[in-house]
Amino acid sequence: MKKEVTLQESLITDLRTLINEARNKVALIVNTEITLLYWHIGKRINEEVIGNQCAEYGKQIVSTRSTQLTEEYGKGFNEKNLRRMMQFAELFPDFQIVAPLSRQLSSSHAP
Repeated sequence: MKKEVTLQESLITDLRTLINEARNKVALIVNTEITLLYWHIGKRINEEVIGNQCAEYGKQIVSTRSTQLTEEYGKGFNEKNLRRMMQFAELFPDFQIVAPLSRQLSSSHAP
């Protein structure tokens, strides 16, 4: 009887380990992809704003796109967040630096 309980405990421990490892891997992948998405969004908006030198036009682009994206995808794309994405892309203009950095950041912040 005692051996059966030990086997059952071992089984549930193994199952928990498998589930937790899979969850951590999924979180890491999702965090990496979100980081890259934010960089790409910031870069694309920066290109549009820089391509049209008028400062007022740049403000309008961010505000308008924020409204559109927030309606479609939620508050994570509000104007403040879009500006942060733009800053992120401006601080790290080279994708070859951002890609590995996003994986390192994600792994250090994984649950």
